[in-house]
Amino acid sequence: QVQLVESGGGLVQPGGSLRLSCAASGVRFSMNAMNWYRQAPGKERELVAGITGFGTKNYADFVKGRFTISRDNAKSTVYLQMDSLKPEDTAVYYCNCRGVYWGQGTQVTVSS
Repeated sequence: QVQLVESGGGLVQPGGSLRLSCAASGVRFSMNAMNWYRQAPGKERELVAGITGFGTKNYADFVKGRFTISRDNAKSTVYLQMDSLKPEDTAVYYCNCRGVYWGQGTQVTVSS
């Protein structure tokens, strides 16, 4: 079955950086679009960034210029480099494959 395992979350100060990773198995990774979503307490889950199998990227307006999504098809892994983090970026971040499969999430907390 498809498994998505996120890692890299944690506590960081405002202005800091984190890199999230999502390792996929059970899927033909290179052929699938991969996405990062996030969900803050009391809010709906929202799309942060996506990358197609061809490498085309898209970003939510609230992370443009600060976050970068990338993928390594040889490792079946998608990354989210998060720079210039803000307290409002605090959320559980989820990896998603093709809009269908979800990881368990990793907590990102931005606080001084």
